[in-house]
Amino acid sequence: MTYRLLELMGSPETIKEAHDIAEEENVLGVWTDNLDKDEAVMRALVDAERTESLSDALTNRFGNEEGFRIMLFSVEATLPKPEENEDEASEDSEEEQYIGRISREELYSNISNSGEPDAVYIAMVVLSTLVAGVGLILNDVATIIGAMVIAPLLAPNVSMALAATLGDLELGWEALKANAVGLLTSLVISVLMGMMFAVNPETEQIMTRTMVDLKHIIIALAAGSAGVLAFTRGVSAAIVGVMVAVALLPPLVNVGLMLGAGYTTLALGSGILTLTNLICINLAAILTFLVQGVRPRSWWEAKNAKKAQRIAIGIWFGLLLILAAIIWYWGEFIGPDLFS
Repeated sequence: MTYRLLELMGSPETIKEAHDIAEEENVLGVWTDNLDKDEAVMRALVDAERTESLSDALTNRFGNEEGFRIMLFSVEATLPKPEENEDEASEDSEEEQYIGRISREELYSNISNSGEPDAVYIAMVVLSTLVAGVGLILNDVATIIGAMVIAPLLAPNVSMALAATLGDLELGWEALKANAVGLLTSLVISVLMGMMFAVNPETEQIMTRTMVDLKHIIIALAAGSAGVLAFTRGVSAAIVGVMVAVALLPPLVNVGLMLGAGYTTLALGSGILTLTNLICINLAAILTFLVQGVRPRSWWEAKNAKKAQRIAIGIWFGLLLILAAIIWYWGEFIGPDLFS
């Protein structure tokens, strides 16, 4: 079980009332301390999956007070192990609207911080593209896998899905910029590699990424859902990031290599595969967030979020249907003739 330590600063009167609220939320432990006559602190040990409930309760009650701030800390270990009342846990689980995840605020912080298009992000995109391009040209599976390990493509796509789920335009714009910067940077570099090096389109690793199949939709949907689960459980997303990179980086680099080498029809096949994977990852991510009960805190934000969710799901699902039809046509009439 994963725990969080929630800390709240305020006046002694505020902390006394907050203590009562925390006890009503059935926290694993709560402690208060008067720092001086005007300021006090409350610390509560909470199951990570129930942090959001306590945070929302405190924010609803004290959010308008001057200097209000909640701080959340990860707890590596605590001794003795906290004991939870099974009856209370069962009763609470019926009231909770989220399933097995960290709090909304912690989730937002983790995703938004890791999905910014900064210099490190761009450098990782450049390096992963170079490694993937060389791996495809040399037909070296191990090198391609190495590129997927360092490709930073998970966070921007999960950020886009979270923005659509919460109706957060600012986060959505930042995620869109990060995605666009990453994809365009990778495409430009791979096009240059295709122009500079001899590319054999009949090698296995290149060929398989020009042959689009409906089964790729399953892989991309699984990748998007797994990426969200990694973030919402508060665990390392590095391994899941490889899965998302499987669906995005090699096909995208393949597009650039084929364009640079002059194989436009093959580039189109890889492009269809890349777009299909991008759509599936975002669609699956939004649906996974919704299943886990990720919602805005206030009702007016929730109203806007529902509209954004409907629009995003409608757009992604509509595009997926169109591309599924194209993939079927490609597989039936174009793909078999490419290497005949």
